[in-house]
Amino acid sequence: AWQLVYELAQATGKPAAASFKHVSPAGAAIGLPLTEDEVIAYEVSGKELTPVALAYVRARNADPMCSFGDFVAISHEVDLATANILKIEVSDGIIAPGYTAEALAILQAKKGGKFIVLQADASYVPPDREYRMVGGVGFMQKRNATI
Repeated sequence: AWQLVYELAQATGKPAAASFKHVSPAGAAIGLPLTEDEVIAYEVSGKELTPVALAYVRARNADPMCSFGDFVAISHEVDLATANILKIEVSDGIIAPGYTAEALAILQAKKGGKFIVLQADASYVPPDREYRMVGGVGFMQKRNATI
């Protein structure tokens, strides 16, 4: 999911987020403004909505039932607004290239300190070929590097 949001942000020039479970995205989005109806439907009235927070809210609400107990990937530094929204959701962890000090404190306290907080390496360049093992069988393919 980290690679997904990283490439989505590169392609659009906007913060991106993904909600995923069992290595499959339940939703992915970029940080675009919400309509008044979306603000109500996503239950974020009165909350600070930065571009990063908007990407997360959109990704999470692409399929909120599937996102229950998800892991989150964010393309940009996680800010306080995003952490405040994430702290009330049922989620198991997050990966992002960085966190503000305030956001990190909120996320590290989530789930009694059991919320997983990972820092992605934004300079990582994936290899040209991807490998997967499924049921003891190995698959290899050239990576789709077209953005």
